[in-house]
Amino acid sequence: MRVVLVDVRNPLNIGAAARAMSNFGFPSLRVVNPYDVAFRDARSAVGAAATLATAEVYKTVTEAVADCTLVVGTTAIGHRDLQHSLVVLEKGARDIRTHLATGPCALLFGSEKFGLSNEDMSHCHWLMHIPTRDEHTSMNLGQAVAVCLYELVRDPTATAERAKGTPALSAEVERITDTLLMALRASEYPKLNTSKSFHAAVRRVIRRLRLQQGDAEFLLGMLRQMIWKIKKNESA
Repeated sequence: MRVVLVDVRNPLNIGAAARAMSNFGFPSLRVVNPYDVAFRDARSAVGAAATLATAEVYKTVTEAVADCTLVVGTTAIGHRDLQHSLVVLEKGARDIRTHLATGPCALLFGSEKFGLSNEDMSHCHWLMHIPTRDEHTSMNLGQAVAVCLYELVRDPTATAERAKGTPALSAEVERITDTLLMALRASEYPKLNTSKSFHAAVRRVIRRLRLQQGDAEFLLGMLRQMIWKIKKNESA
């Protein structure tokens, strides 16, 4: 299980998230594009030193989730027009526990002010939210991490059923996304030039397929053959 903090700016929040991870037994912390001062100051947080000492820093979400086979984003919803399936915490935690029997999962938390961006969310298979009252939907980052991780461990009798097959890594899915975009460019697909969010939309579509490793390799091979054929015809 990887807890991924994206664009976090407050050292108190980073420290609180790391302490919650230590409380509930989740040692793998990853931070994406952290504010350097905040990350440096957070290292003095009580009870969080060990988790912060081993935290991994990445420049992009793509790199941070590359070795994961499930990526789940968190959101307070608000007034956003979401492009993903949305589940409440209790069901989401159940699904994550089941998946962890087959491969690593990344749980993404966004910045204190804006949450996850649409680009960040495009890396997710689905989104999860903590049910709060309508008058105050957002939670403090450290508290949100603690609540999510508590839900993951609160039922020690729950057993996860191993799914058949091995899910494709996010890095493999990203290669398919990039290769599909190359094929679309080669075919002069018109929407590539009309939508700034087209790349993210393609990424979301590919992730909804929930590809297994063998299927991912098969699809990637087909796309590469298409590109080779298109380029061969162009040069003929």
